[in-house]
Amino acid sequence: MELGWLTVEEALEKILGYVHALEPEEKPILDCLGQVLVENVVSGISIPPLDNTAMDGYAVLWEDVRYATEDAPISLIVIEELPAGRIGQKKVTPGTATRIMTGAPLPEGADTIVPFEDTDEEEQKKSRKRGGISNIEVFRSTPRGGNIRRAGEDVEIGSTIIKAGTVLRPAEIGVLASLGQPTAKVIRKPVVSILATGDELVDVGQPLSPGKIYNSNNFSVASLVLRYGGIPRVLGIARDNMKSLRPKILKAMRSDMVITSAGVSKGDYDIVKDVLARQGEISFWMVKMKPARPLAFGLLKTPRKDGRMRQVPHLGLPGNPVSSMIAFEQFGRPALLKMQGKEDFQKPTITAIMEDSIVNTDGRRIFARAIVRKHKGQYYARTTGPQGSGILTSMSLANGLAIVPEDVEEVKSGDVVEVQMLDWPEDRI
Repeated sequence: MELGWLTVEEALEKILGYVHALEPEEKPILDCLGQVLVENVVSGISIPPLDNTAMDGYAVLWEDVRYATEDAPISLIVIEELPAGRIGQKKVTPGTATRIMTGAPLPEGADTIVPFEDTDEEEQKKSRKRGGISNIEVFRSTPRGGNIRRAGEDVEIGSTIIKAGTVLRPAEIGVLASLGQPTAKVIRKPVVSILATGDELVDVGQPLSPGKIYNSNNFSVASLVLRYGGIPRVLGIARDNMKSLRPKILKAMRSDMVITSAGVSKGDYDIVKDVLARQGEISFWMVKMKPARPLAFGLLKTPRKDGRMRQVPHLGLPGNPVSSMIAFEQFGRPALLKMQGKEDFQKPTITAIMEDSIVNTDGRRIFARAIVRKHKGQYYARTTGPQGSGILTSMSLANGLAIVPEDVEEVKSGDVVEVQMLDWPEDRI
């Protein structure tokens, strides 16, 4: 076991050095949202497959309507009506037109679409009692080729449409569907085992006896894992003894990552550190940050069927609920993203004007829970109140973490600070 002081950057670099992208899986495209594409997507079709109309109107020859005006409208014979999804059977020739709906393929001979509103269609609809339109008058010219979507305008057959490494958003899912592709090959989501340790913990829903507290860490950490693309597997509570802890650690090692909370501080029971260390290579660090100073990380090792050792990354978070969540944001989140094949691990950050003060008493980097608001294009931030690492409600009030660097003794009201955004003030979903 190793015990040393690390900066936030040093701790993160060590952790990211141990985790790698997981193997790919093929699944239905709707289930791939937020995952990283493994292979280039090459289109086997053109979109649209044929020239088609971009709006409801009449397919005509431009030469027929080029001089049309309200004072001198052009009369055309309507030879056919063409809804979307049907191929025209008649050729548009001089003096004729096809009534056509948005998305319908352009009929043979036509080179321009005249919108309904540039014809007397509405007048005819009002006056006639039944039957279709046999003649139409065009009273406004349309540019040659107007209102036509050309074949392959969106996608050309044989072209690479989505590159490997792309994170699939709703737009990419829609593109895959437009290509007729029901599945995609993506890097799979990591399964993360989550375990809280401590004799003082009680499961949610059980009676609370004196000296006990409810186990909130499993729920907050599992929610963070889910939010950032992982699959949480909550293993409950392990007590501070070998009999309780070791079986749960062994069970946790069947996942892609193990996250424990508590048992990493100097004052914690040695049995927690001992069990973790015996199962692999675990280092215990003191990180120059506040809250969340103590941190553990390493590899838990378990034999595989082929005789080799399977190595599972383990992140040991502090026991205090705020410390646990903030440590996860700084270290667990980037590790999860890397395992999913993503490359941008930075939290979105802004600069904001502080509306109150933050004092740095011991030269650590402070992540202060803050409420960020936007006013006239400028962000403002104020702390949520008392910043104790056990005040979990401060996290529920915060939408950002105001950062005070290690070498800054005090941030005063009016100073500009960097804020890691947990949520955007404009996002109300």
